Amino acid sequence: MSDEANDLTTDSEPEYISRDEARQYALAGDIAHLQGLGSHLTSRYAAAARAARIHRTDLAYLRRILTTTPGRDSVELLLRLLGEQEAAGGSMGLELPLMATMLAQHQSPAVLARTVFTDIPEGDRLRELRTCLFHELLLRGVDPDEFPALRPGWLPPLDWLPDRRRALETEPDFTRHSVNGSASGVKTGLPTHGRLDPPTPRPTGKSPLLNSVTVDEHNLIVTAAERNWGYAAAWVFRADRPIIPAQVPALLPTLPMDCVADLGPDGRYEIAARPVGDIWSLLFATASMGRSGRYGAWGRLQAWRSLAGLCGLPFHTSAAEVEREAEQYTWFHFQTDSEFFHQDGDDYGIAALSPDGLRLAVLAATDTD
Repeated sequence: MSDEANDLTTDSEPEYISRDEARQYALAGDIAHLQGLGSHLTSRYAAAARAARIHRTDLAYLRRILTTTPGRDSVELLLRLLGEQEAAGGSMGLELPLMATMLAQHQSPAVLARTVFTDIPEGDRLRELRTCLFHELLLRGVDPDEFPALRPGWLPPLDWLPDRRRALETEPDFTRHSVNGSASGVKTGLPTHGRLDPPTPRPTGKSPLLNSVTVDEHNLIVTAAERNWGYAAAWVFRADRPIIPAQVPALLPTLPMDCVADLGPDGRYEIAARPVGDIWSLLFATASMGRSGRYGAWGRLQAWRSLAGLCGLPFHTSAAEVEREAEQYTWFHFQTDSEFFHQDGDDYGIAALSPDGLRLAVLAATDTD
């Protein structure tokens, strides 16, 4: 804990001013008295704000100690403190999604089933924690049928998510946490298998296809990268005649997209065909581990939303429909050295070709603003 906290006096009652007296000073023209009063209050406010920051930091550290110390006693005390802190000061920066991912990493499912998911009080203040933890455990391979107690009260919009880990949710990566900090790394590099890099120099002609993305489509496609990455953009092209998958690698650099606008015939352009599970994993890593990552549960939701947008499905589509459609699409992962991507190794593009070949959607994400 902060040594500074020991010097703070927190048990005394706050000092209030008499508003009537302050008004009388003003009416009497006693500005000097009001100035002294204002300086006194400003000083006390600054001290209180400083004390609040110190206490908030110390409480956050205590929560990290409890989440990373295995055992039922640690989890029960954490729940008690979280409830007290939420009741005392609202959210108080409790970081419930972070607490959920740390619990999933450091505590056994059996302990969590006997503590977090049992004896849930009426008017539960920690509903987000329980819901997030449920999805964190699912993504880590925990079978909820083996732990019947893992059944939180659902929290919109997380209640949209499947209550089972789906086949396309392959190999999710998670942030790693200790009592002193966190580490993460999004794997955006292309694999060696499935490569479809066209030969250089590439043709410099431009495709007649035009971007027809709507505002709703764009916003849904970029969900996984929105506010979690640096910048993301989306395009949708609708063709009169079917595009076959073999045409996509050569077609992408010719499309009117900022992410390839200055590529030229010899610029680095690498592309690979990927299974939909790899695309979901990339979207999940972007959403859950970016610089403003949302961790497992919210990252899972954002990955599914982006997948739906890339498949041309509306926001209200069920997860089952998104899964069926996504498995029919052909998926590509590409990287270039265009200015849009700032030549950063963490930048990437995704292209999704519809089963009928008449719709091609593209997401380009860079971790540079």
